[in-house]
Amino acid sequence: MMAQYLTLKAQAEGSLLFYRMGDFFELFFDDAKAAAATLDIALTSRGEHGGQPIPMCGVPVHSAEGYLARLIKAGHRVAIAEQTETPAQAKARGGKTLVARDIVRYVTAGTLTEETLLDSRRDNMLVALAHAGGEGEIGLAAADISTGRFETMTLRAIDLPAELARLRPSEIVVAEGSAIDAADAHPFDRAAFSSSRAETALKRLFAVATLDGFGQFSRAELSAMGGLIAYLDHAGKGTLPFLAPPLRKTSGGHVAIDAATRESLEIVATMAGARAGSLLGAIDRTVTGAGARLLAQDLSAPLMDLSIIEPRLGLVQLFHDDATLRDQLRAALRALPDIGRALGRVAIGRGSPRDLGQLRDGLGEARLLRERLGRLPDPPLLLSRLLPALDGHGALVDALSRALVPAPPTETASGGYIADGYDPALDELRRMAGDGRRAIAALEAKYRAQTGISSLKIRHNGVLGYHVEVPARAADPLMQPDSGFTHRQTLAGVVRFNSIDLHEEAGRVSQAGGHALVAEAAHLEDLIGAVLDRKADIARAAEALARLDVAAALAERAAEGGWQRPDFVADDGSGPCLAITGGRHPVVEDALRRDGQPFVANDCTLVADDRLWLVTGPNMGGKSTFLRQNALIVILAQAGGYVPAQSARMTLVDRLFSRVGASDNLARGRSTFMVEMVETAAILSQATERSFVILDEVGRGTSTYDGLALAWAVVEAVHEVNRCRCLFATHYHELTRLAETLSALSLHHVRAREWKGDLILLHELSEGPADRSYGLAVARLAGLPAAVLKRAKDVLARLEAGKAKTGGIAAGLDDLPLFAAIAAQEEDKPDPLREALDGIDADALSPREALDHIYRLKQLVAARDHD
Repeated sequence: MMAQYLTLKAQAEGSLLFYRMGDFFELFFDDAKAAAATLDIALTSRGEHGGQPIPMCGVPVHSAEGYLARLIKAGHRVAIAEQTETPAQAKARGGKTLVARDIVRYVTAGTLTEETLLDSRRDNMLVALAHAGGEGEIGLAAADISTGRFETMTLRAIDLPAELARLRPSEIVVAEGSAIDAADAHPFDRAAFSSSRAETALKRLFAVATLDGFGQFSRAELSAMGGLIAYLDHAGKGTLPFLAPPLRKTSGGHVAIDAATRESLEIVATMAGARAGSLLGAIDRTVTGAGARLLAQDLSAPLMDLSIIEPRLGLVQLFHDDATLRDQLRAALRALPDIGRALGRVAIGRGSPRDLGQLRDGLGEARLLRERLGRLPDPPLLLSRLLPALDGHGALVDALSRALVPAPPTETASGGYIADGYDPALDELRRMAGDGRRAIAALEAKYRAQTGISSLKIRHNGVLGYHVEVPARAADPLMQPDSGFTHRQTLAGVVRFNSIDLHEEAGRVSQAGGHALVAEAAHLEDLIGAVLDRKADIARAAEALARLDVAAALAERAAEGGWQRPDFVADDGSGPCLAITGGRHPVVEDALRRDGQPFVANDCTLVADDRLWLVTGPNMGGKSTFLRQNALIVILAQAGGYVPAQSARMTLVDRLFSRVGASDNLARGRSTFMVEMVETAAILSQATERSFVILDEVGRGTSTYDGLALAWAVVEAVHEVNRCRCLFATHYHELTRLAETLSALSLHHVRAREWKGDLILLHELSEGPADRSYGLAVARLAGLPAAVLKRAKDVLARLEAGKAKTGGIAAGLDDLPLFAAIAAQEEDKPDPLREALDGIDADALSPREALDHIYRLKQLVAARDHD
């Protein structure tokens, strides 16, 4: 046995091996130690190997899914080794042959389909990444095999973190030896990432002669898709899941949001990883798992195409304006099963009668929704596009309704899932088995009367089958040779027997029951085939139902909070704009409402000649909330939803950046200030005139002089170079001087007042700079000791007195040259050394020429150092 185990373990390629032994999955050696520690189960030993006891632990087969979930969550991968023959088949091969076993599946974080292992309200993405030859671009292929979602794109290496943050993959696969920088990526067979092999595999998978109908894929995309499909084939041991045709995405198709911005804005999860407290948690009113997953997708990838945004808004408006229709739709959707994931399980061969029942119920209700919504006068464009996907499943629904019982079971071993009346032959087999069981019940009564043992019972188990069981104290009469009973087994307290009559009846029951199970299995296979014949149509129906749920949920949230439809305007040459009246932060507003407090709404109007707002004011005054709420409004609007404002008028935002708050990244050797500077550098290098940037307290993580200098230069760069819409919050009041030189910068502050020594925070945004920072007043609110506050007040008085005499830390900035002039000087300054290096063709030089160039370069270096 151990030789067989070690052979399979070698095939498991670093995965924990679940080795099937009867009713348990056993683990040995280091696998047992790792699993016992993760699962908190007993670690025992079995026999010896190499003179040492073999560590061992096990989990019951019937509850293995729960243990698998914990192992996968802890980062393990598991190979399942099942028995591939029965003991009888093994014995027929001769002697004491060991039952054959083989790995039937690899369980990894990205290849899960079981309901118990998945979060119903979150996608479970598997991502494959690939380079193609010497090309600098990266191909990305992503799939959620639980629903069939499959997408691909080509991107630059610098954009990879943002896309991974959007997808939030459970697992990433790269080719062995790949230089792609992706945390926790799993290396896989390099040959699988061949673009030519991938093209052949894709044509075979989708049964097409050419991929042109799906789009023009780059070599990098083909390589990534090939790696992903090969990995799925490996994980399923030759069984591929259902995948929809690949949807080719472009990097310009949605708003670019980097990982730092997603974390800062807490779009789909908080910084602690929780859903509650995020934007998604605050607006999610979906009533289906598929709708919740689609809403998260929408928020993660706000759109750049008004031809998609406006139809989404039109559908939301339909349900917003008609509360009765909205309530009826949500009630119907609430009762629907998750047909997308049920289809995924059926397609990969893990489907159950219950999954077929879910498809029957879901598609049947979809047809009713199609009839109800199809009667609406003048339906919006998106609804007209969705409704056809809900129809056309009548024949399949009818077949499933006739074939299945109303509530099919998850397991097939005991049968009972095919409805009475569907198959007369099956009904007859069931009648025969039922008659046999009734005959056995009659035998039990007969044997009690015959023996006088009132506690005699006829029982059944998997080893003895049907047998007579009596208490040990009453067994002696049945032991007699002429009793008509044959002794089978003696246990503590009971003795078990067989009889000729019972054996004959049991044979009839077993034969009829076995044939009935075979007949049911055949019907199940036919039903699964019928479902798979329509898998693409079923997937479209699942997508349509999810979109209806999202639209109705966004309408429900808008109606709850008095949200409004955003108004998108074309850029007519006057430049980008973002005009929000009475904007609110949806997450903060929810928290305040629970405490019975109102949220103070504020306006924001960024236009070409007033595109950069410098916001000052005290801590806790609401600066960061104001910055974030406007970014979240942009996300909601371009995702196709209503927004928490009285009105919102805007042009499309192509990139969204947030540098609000920072923390240490010790794992990568970065301090808080370093993280802040890296994020700021990304903004300055990538933001365009169509972007929206929010910056909070740039420069606060270093000395006052360094911080002010950096903040000053960043404001100038955003104004003069990036020229994007920007909200910049700061405590450096010296920056307000920039309003004198930067024409598109205006000053604003959050209002606060002191009353009898107490600080009153008004959370209102007003024009002009703050009169002071109120730092000591905030410290008093925080509970600093009175002695510390008094000392700080004395120090502050001296500092302000010194500032009045010297001009403070901003002294001398009035004569500072404009940023644009300095930038032009830097660009125009020639570099003789670089020019000389650029003019050298190293491959064409003779040894003598190379030496001459070296002397010349040394002279240029000496001249530059002298200057």
